[in-house]
Amino acid sequence: MRIVSVGNRKNTPDTTHSKRTLMKTIDTMEDARLTTPLRIIEIFKSIQGESTWAGLPCVFVRLACCNLQCNWCDTPYAQSDGETKTIAEVLQYVDSCGLRLVEITGGEPLMQQGCLPLAELLLAKGYEVLVETNGSLPINVLPDKVVRIMDLKCPGSGMSEKNHWPNLNYLAPHRDEVKFVIASRNDYEWSCDILKRYNLPERCRTILFSAVVNLLPPVQLVEWILQDNLPVRFQLQLHKYVWPADQRGV
Repeated sequence: MRIVSVGNRKNTPDTTHSKRTLMKTIDTMEDARLTTPLRIIEIFKSIQGESTWAGLPCVFVRLACCNLQCNWCDTPYAQSDGETKTIAEVLQYVDSCGLRLVEITGGEPLMQQGCLPLAELLLAKGYEVLVETNGSLPINVLPDKVVRIMDLKCPGSGMSEKNHWPNLNYLAPHRDEVKFVIASRNDYEWSCDILKRYNLPERCRTILFSAVVNLLPPVQLVEWILQDNLPVRFQLQLHKYVWPADQRGV
């Protein structure tokens, strides 16, 4: 890329700022991370359906593949290989949506090395970045400013032995969120034990309790939470009440 010379003209604050902006743009355009390939299942614009960000317009980047097979998985199609796109292509789509909130999800996004430079470049462009992870892989590889929404897999998922417990030491108390997806009373009691054993309310910003659709009535989970005065946030998957529960791209 050619940069036009400005001769010997003395720099003013305006021209200096313009040069810096130009150089920053050039650096971004030439950033080798932009050519990093990602396996993508889907990219779409919707409302955020879960977490403390629920209800906000958001762009979702769903990466392909997962290292777990939860009994109640609601995105089994994300197990496939997806379609290859570069980070530059992903950023172009995200920019076209006109929103400032982006979630990288899956599958399990941390399975792909490209997840990290994608998060870095989104942050560099001024986006608020959420990463939803199943909690089986180290989360400390993510940039500090990312909001990590991490599952702790309950026994009912069939994957509780895959929880990467050192992740609890990497949570940012003022920013990160931990989610329990609960299918039964046994899952609920297990979750309560984890809350107390690891002093979880002091380790993260918010603890989220969700009921597995069609397995545990939401009202039952709410009653248990109220009986025990738990310091948790009950949540529903809002997108499943706006659109059909099995609809993709929402």
